[in-house]
Amino acid sequence: MPIHDHQPSSRGRAFFWGGLGLGVLFLAALVTRGFGLWGGSSKGLEAPALMTRQGERITVPEGSALRARLSVMPASTQPVSANLILPALVESDPARTALVLPALGGRVVTLKVGLGERVVRGQPLAVIDSPDLAQAYDDNDKAADAFRLAGKTLARQKEQSKIGTVSEQDLDQAQSNYVQAEAEYSRTQARLRTLGVAADTKSSGRLLTVTAPVSGSITALAVTPGTMINDPTQPIMTVADLSTIWVTAMVAEKDVAAISNNQDAEVRLVAYPDRTLHGKVLFASDVIEPDSHRNKVRIAFTNADRTLKPNMFGTVTLLGTQRARVILPSSALLMNNDRTSVFIAVAPWTFERRTVDPELEEGTSVAIRSGVKAGEQVVVKGGILLND
Repeated sequence: MPIHDHQPSSRGRAFFWGGLGLGVLFLAALVTRGFGLWGGSSKGLEAPALMTRQGERITVPEGSALRARLSVMPASTQPVSANLILPALVESDPARTALVLPALGGRVVTLKVGLGERVVRGQPLAVIDSPDLAQAYDDNDKAADAFRLAGKTLARQKEQSKIGTVSEQDLDQAQSNYVQAEAEYSRTQARLRTLGVAADTKSSGRLLTVTAPVSGSITALAVTPGTMINDPTQPIMTVADLSTIWVTAMVAEKDVAAISNNQDAEVRLVAYPDRTLHGKVLFASDVIEPDSHRNKVRIAFTNADRTLKPNMFGTVTLLGTQRARVILPSSALLMNNDRTSVFIAVAPWTFERRTVDPELEEGTSVAIRSGVKAGEQVVVKGGILLND
C-alpha cells in the first residue's frame, strides 16, 4: 500500500502566510476606518449644528436639517366676532314666582292641588284648621260688642249732658272710651282681612282657606293632609308663572367687560338640540357670585307652550361685535409653562419667541388679541423643534 507524504510544500506555506497577512490588514482597515482615509473625524467634514442661540434669538444655519421642517407665513388680519359660549340654566322669573305662606299655624285638613298643577289667582289651595283663627274671630266679636256698648254709653251721656245731670268729665270719659273701642274694633277687622277671611261680627269657625297669590304652576309642595304647620313663615308650596321664562348664563369674571344689556344671544338646550332660541340679554347682574366668581346674565323668553322648564341645562352664545384680529393656525401656538407663545422670524432664519394672548379658537384657526402684528413672519409648522 503506497504511503502519501502530507508535509506542506514551500509553495503552500507561502500561500498560507500570505492569506493570513491580507486578513489582518483588512481587519485593521475596518477598525481604523481605512487608516483615517474614509471620512473619519476630519474637522472640515463635520455636519452643521441644527441651531445656534445668541441671547433671545435662535438662528438656523445653512445646511441645518431644521430648515426643511420649518414653515413660515405672514400673520394676517380678519374680522371676527368675539362670541362667548357659556353654560346656562333655565329658571323661573322671580318676579313671577310666589312662595305660598299660611297666615296662621294649624293642621292641614284638605289639600286641593297637586305638584305640577296649574292654578289661577285666588283659587283655593289648602284648608287649615287653625285655633289662631278662632281666637282672631273671638277678639273681633269682643271688640264689636265693646264698640256698640261704648256708642250707646256716649249717646246716653250726651243726652244727660243737655239737661245738666252729667259732668263734663263724665262726658269726656265716655267720648274717650268710644274712640278706644272704635280703634280696637278697626284693628280686629283689619286682622281678619289680613288673614283673608270675612271681617264680620259673627264667629265663622276655625277653618282657614289658603288661596293662590298668583296664577301659575305648582312647582314645589311641602305639605300633605294632616301636616301640622307650626311656623307660618315657612312656605307650604310655590306657585310660578312660567308663561315667561329666564335662561341664566354664567359669565367668567375675565369676560364681564364683553357683555351688555340688549346684546344678541343664541340659546341651545340639551332637551332640544336641534332648536336654537334667539333673544337679547335682559340684564346682567351687578354682583359677581361669591362662590363661582361668575356674573349671571339673563335672557327672557315667552313660554306659552311650557316647553321651557326650570332647571333645564343648555348653552348660551353671546354674539359680540365684529373687530379685526390677527388670525394664526393653531399649529403656530406653543405652550410654555403657563404662557402661550409663537416664534417670529426677525431676520432670514433667525427667530424670537413672542408671548401672545389668544382670544378665540374656531376650528384650526386662532384669533390673537395681542402679541403679533399683521405682516410679521410667524413659524406655523415645526415651531416645537425650536422650543426649549
